[in-house]
Amino acid sequence: MRWTSRNLDSIALALGEHVLLVAAALLLAVVLAVPLGVLAARRPWLRGVALGGSAVLYSVPTLALFALLVPLLGLGFRAALLALASYALPVLLRAVVTGLEAVPAAVRDAADGMGLTARQKLWRVELPLALPALLAGARVAVATLVSAATVAAYIGGGGLGGLILTGLDQGHGEKILVGACLVCALALAADLGLRRAQRSLPA
Repeated sequence: MRWTSRNLDSIALALGEHVLLVAAALLLAVVLAVPLGVLAARRPWLRGVALGGSAVLYSVPTLALFALLVPLLGLGFRAALLALASYALPVLLRAVVTGLEAVPAAVRDAADGMGLTARQKLWRVELPLALPALLAGARVAVATLVSAATVAAYIGGGGLGGLILTGLDQGHGEKILVGACLVCALALAADLGLRRAQRSLPA
């Protein structure tokens, strides 16, 4: 493992880029999924449109979506970020809708009886009760993002995919192994963290 011991800085940089890309894409997807999911849960006609449209987007191959965005956003972080967020959005959107629809009617009635406004009921009652479903969706989304982010190296998005890609080009097995192992470790660590967060929620 000579190459690894001599290139710890570049490996750490690639890992940091990968984490940043995944975290930013997840945050962007959450910011989009929560309000859209709230609207979809409250308007049945919008539910089918939103979930159906996002499912179509999710079905587009990763590399193809990257290629479609490059002419619009150019090579680099922005195109990779938008593409990855597009993959996380359908998963999180469905989780938000499912979580909100699972809130018991009796709980909503009790909130109405307490005089809560629609906004107060959403933030104090409905979203907290939907949080377990959202975290479950986040686990699936993060696993997808960590994997798909490796492809971002093809468009200059950085991350651990760069190690794998250059390793393949150079026939350098150690680079490929380090990159692949770190991707797997990152996915497992993220899933473990989110699983613990789920378990810490009140029953």
